[in-house]
Amino acid sequence: MSSSGDLLHVVTNDSISAGRKAFGRAITWGSAVCMVIIAACQLAQVLGWWDLGFENWRPTLYAYVMWAVCLCWGQVLQYGEHGKRTLFVLPAALFVISLTVFPLLFGLIIAFSDWNLSSPDGRQFNGLDNVRQMWADPFYWNAMLNMVWYVLAILVEYAIAFGLALALNAEIRARKFFRVAFLLPLMLSPVAVSWMIGKSMLEARFGPISRLGRALGWDNPSFFESPWIAKATIMLMDAWTFIPFMMIMILAGLQAIPKELNEAAKVDGANGWRAFWEVTFPMMLPVSITAILIRIIFKLKLADIVIAVTSGGPGGATDTVTSFIFREYRDRSNVGYGTLLAMVYLVVIILVMTLLMKLADRYARPRT
Repeated sequence: MSSSGDLLHVVTNDSISAGRKAFGRAITWGSAVCMVIIAACQLAQVLGWWDLGFENWRPTLYAYVMWAVCLCWGQVLQYGEHGKRTLFVLPAALFVISLTVFPLLFGLIIAFSDWNLSSPDGRQFNGLDNVRQMWADPFYWNAMLNMVWYVLAILVEYAIAFGLALALNAEIRARKFFRVAFLLPLMLSPVAVSWMIGKSMLEARFGPISRLGRALGWDNPSFFESPWIAKATIMLMDAWTFIPFMMIMILAGLQAIPKELNEAAKVDGANGWRAFWEVTFPMMLPVSITAILIRIIFKLKLADIVIAVTSGGPGGATDTVTSFIFREYRDRSNVGYGTLLAMVYLVVIILVMTLLMKLADRYARPRT
């Protein structure tokens, strides 16, 4: 009985004829060649080499769907039961490709085009003109430099989050209440934070914080006229929103540390800061690095607070790359140039995060 039961989980090799295999390969490669030809013809029309009458990219989409169906069918024809197993994964993989690769290729085509929505000429291929414009654009590189400062501010956010996590992990009164209270900013939308703090509380004439500043002797309590004060204010609002996220991750890590380690450290004479630096902090490195990496990902997307409060001002001092690209689309209707900036920023993010993850893999391993 046991041997027959085991056979239920064994896929035997099917006796597949050579003609069936040949037909499977034929429909797979034939549909692939048709898709490539149709895509090449449509790309040639997009580049203006000749006009084949394609009004949109639907022919390529239909060719891709046909190739996907033929590929799945060909797997079954060529490999039998083993081919049927691939159908549990292959359609999902093809669907993911259609949602990532095709938009990326379409974005690359737009990135090397002169496409301004206010122009009656429509989209025109312009080669490397957008790249040259990007290299000579001081506002874009200023936004890149601003992102360095915004990312470096995460170190301060991490220190504050760690301190709050240590306080909430200690035996203090109303600990549950403070845990919920400190998480409230994370539950708010960044746009709501922008209007509640940036547009209301920090308003130069009637904001309560500005009135308090005047009462304390500040002649002109404006938080968004000086470049560095405006940048620091944006950092504070963003930090107030996302420090609870880092805090809750670090708190979870602190609670996972065995109490025996701290008790052993006390027996060895390590109390206070020594126990923290020699026991708690090394044990928290994996969680800390993970929290910092996730926070960097959120920080690299920072735009909503900047757009709602300062629109990048004064003079681009608070601009982020995302907010600058947003204004290229919204204010200047420059789709081609904005798409190129977004593609370059995507490459920068991939390179930076790959480097950081390699460094994190070296230092984030648990220490025992």
